[in-house]
Amino acid sequence: MHAAVVSSFDEPPRYAEFATPVPADGQVLVDMLAAGLHPRVRSGASGTHYTSDGRLPMIPGVDGVARLADGQRVYFVADDDVPGTMADKALLDPRRAVPLPEAADPAVIAAAMNPAMSSWVALRRRIAFQPGQSVLILGATGNAGQMAVQIARNLGAAHIVAAGRDPQRLDLLAGLGATTVVSLAGDPEQAASAVGEAAADVDAVIDYTWGEPAQLVIPAVLARRAERGKPLDWIQIGSMAGAEITLPSFVLRAANLRIMGSGQGSVTAAGIVAELPSLIDQLVAGTLTAAALPVPLAEVETAWTAPTEPGHRLVFTTSA
Repeated sequence: MHAAVVSSFDEPPRYAEFATPVPADGQVLVDMLAAGLHPRVRSGASGTHYTSDGRLPMIPGVDGVARLADGQRVYFVADDDVPGTMADKALLDPRRAVPLPEAADPAVIAAAMNPAMSSWVALRRRIAFQPGQSVLILGATGNAGQMAVQIARNLGAAHIVAAGRDPQRLDLLAGLGATTVVSLAGDPEQAASAVGEAAADVDAVIDYTWGEPAQLVIPAVLARRAERGKPLDWIQIGSMAGAEITLPSFVLRAANLRIMGSGQGSVTAAGIVAELPSLIDQLVAGTLTAAALPVPLAEVETAWTAPTEPGHRLVFTTSA
């Protein structure tokens, strides 16, 4: 088969021949239709993701849309120990797949499911988020952050504070459902103070940044809360600004802060898969929108590093 093949963590994948994987018990070989280039995929292809085992060559891709032998199209999340989904064919565990309705666009599903899943699962599986509550999305100008704004609105959030750096994408967030938009550009402490003022009494935080923004925003928010005992669920999902923070111990004692993660391991595979059908329904209905940029898999080497417009997600497609 042909695939996007990573032979060096320092170079983009190349379109090349690769041995067709052989299904183990409980797996089926499927024809790939589309696979999204998510930040999780990029970090895996560069060997920097926390699940990377350092083995090369490898095929990137963690999910996608495929066609089964009977013609049914499905969205699926790949097992961790199989070749990735950016190939003509891939291995699929039926327990990690859900059928797609006829109206589903494979490129849109491949583009949207991974970034949408992060906040959808966080708000539905990690905490008991209720309509009328409020949320801060830290790192809202990334694709996952933009989807998180839409998902918070869809789940009934009364107040959505969206904070991010990219000025072009910040301008888009009010139209997606953000009630307050805060720039993280400029002086970090001033930006954190502005976020603290806007998000003082939110119920939950979806954090895609970690690093310095989180380190500064956490005390800025807690210091301004009208009621320190009111729970604040801080859900750590991404680390665009750094993998570590320093947090004074008194911050945890002085307020009801509950820090947790949401991702592989903190939510079971079965729990994630259980959320997929309702998320797919939202995408097919157009309640949630995603700007997919489909590109033939054969062009992976040049497309991998090419710039894309704000809000768009690259999707590699095959002719299957």
